[in-house]
Amino acid sequence: MLITLLRRQLPPYRGAIAAIVALQFVSTLAALYLPSLNADIIDNGVAKGDTGYIVRLGAVMLAVTLVQISCSIAAVYFGARTAMGFGRDVRARIFHRVGEFSTQELDRFGAPSLITRTTNDVQQVQMLVLLSFTLMVAAPIMAVGGVIMALHQDVGLSWLIAVSVAVLVGAIALIISRMVPQFRRMQKLIDAVNRILREQITGIRVVRAFVRERVERERFGVANDDLTTTAWRVGRLMAFMFPTVMLVFNVSSVAVLWFGALRIDAGQMQIGALTAFLSYLMQILMSIMMATFMLVMAPRAAVSAERIVEVIDTEPSIRLPAEPATIDPSDASVELRDVTFRYPGAADPVLQQVSLRALPGRTTAIIGSTGAGKTTLLNLIPRLFDATSGAVLVGGTDVRLLDPAQLYSRIGLVPQRAYLFSGTVAENLRYGKEDATDDELWEALRVAQGEDFVRANPDGLDALVAQGGTNFSGGQRQRLAIARALVRSPAIYLFDDSFSALDLATDARLRAALRPRTADATVIVVAQRISTIIDADQILVLDDGRAVGLGTHEELLVSCPTYAEIVESQLPAEASA
Repeated sequence: MLITLLRRQLPPYRGAIAAIVALQFVSTLAALYLPSLNADIIDNGVAKGDTGYIVRLGAVMLAVTLVQISCSIAAVYFGARTAMGFGRDVRARIFHRVGEFSTQELDRFGAPSLITRTTNDVQQVQMLVLLSFTLMVAAPIMAVGGVIMALHQDVGLSWLIAVSVAVLVGAIALIISRMVPQFRRMQKLIDAVNRILREQITGIRVVRAFVRERVERERFGVANDDLTTTAWRVGRLMAFMFPTVMLVFNVSSVAVLWFGALRIDAGQMQIGALTAFLSYLMQILMSIMMATFMLVMAPRAAVSAERIVEVIDTEPSIRLPAEPATIDPSDASVELRDVTFRYPGAADPVLQQVSLRALPGRTTAIIGSTGAGKTTLLNLIPRLFDATSGAVLVGGTDVRLLDPAQLYSRIGLVPQRAYLFSGTVAENLRYGKEDATDDELWEALRVAQGEDFVRANPDGLDALVAQGGTNFSGGQRQRLAIARALVRSPAIYLFDDSFSALDLATDARLRAALRPRTADATVIVVAQRISTIIDADQILVLDDGRAVGLGTHEELLVSCPTYAEIVESQLPAEASA
């Protein structure tokens, strides 16, 4: 998967990569040339006492060093830019893919895992790319060039190179083979820590209300300890690796000096050649060590790349039509024809053979017990899910044949959980209509019964909104979410239990203000309270995913026992409130 990801994302940087390879090649050749010059100075300058020769070759060494430094700096610069661009592109691709996901894919991965994949996993692969350009490109050139130059100095000691490299590679391979499973486990444990931390931060009020701080600390402690233990195992293996590399380095150096001294004593080698051979051996082993460092990073990056590609290659269950149909702008009707919906892997359907027709200028209400399928039914209309069987029509056209952007532009959805984005009140209200004027925003707030508390804030429309709207009460969040939908002035309004946090008086005022504003629109309301839907033009009653009643309040009291039971359980309590 790592190679697959790199092949997909690196082609735009071919020019920069070619420049990096060329610069690294020149820099490595310069580094390989320096020991030969040093040997020449020792054998032909120092040994013979020729100061002029030493100065001339010293100037050449200085020039070669300047070339090496310049090329190395340029290679690191282009490598860093390419790696950062690669990370930016991968994060953008994940973000855009997640934006195409339906609720089904989002539930499958989970928000904590998607956050980890977009941040930590991308960072792991990005770091590997950076190190590849700064270390890995030079390593094979250094290794091959070092062998050639070492053999040029003395063939008799070449067996030391073979032995040293074989021992080093074998030791490193053994250590890395034990690290790969730990890296895979570590990424999953990071997901777990992110999930628990996100739950605790989001649900801090619930935790405190039920005095569960100790339990949550213990739960986080278990996940944190698991991650720490795994990181310790990886750290111990990494800590063991570098002493092993240094041991091979030092033993190899001693062996070269030992056997090289014997060859010098026998007149088969000069002192300068021994010095150069030792330098080349160190360069060869250093290149192996650089490759080793890359191999340490590669397993974790490979795991991360697998998780990234899994997201990118996941096809959304909501597929776009090849040739989108055109919706009739004058038709805002919504119709469900024998709709059945089953979640993937579920044994029983959530909705079974449900039919409904909602027309412009009329309010359709949906009621039922918890788990009856009300929210699921509402989510089928903007195509957050696709029906398992049957058809959902908007404007007389099956939603599966429509361009999602065109479909969404006709719908104003107020979800069950009123979510607000960090920013200001005005920015949240303009979420569906960027060019809305301040007058339009205040009008929407007036209808949604939110004008009073917004004006009470000294900043008014510029009042700050925390992430999720946590600095507002539940009822205020609901009214702001309703105002956000009203600003858009859509042809179809979908209210998913959007009045549950309002008191009865505010609920009644809001519904009265909504009637003239939505007089020409199709309105579908999911509610738990009878008082919210009692004046609806038609009411659909759901029970265990089946439609058991459809009609007005008075008709259902007579014809639908399920509805009558709901009314009987609520109206006395509401009347006495």
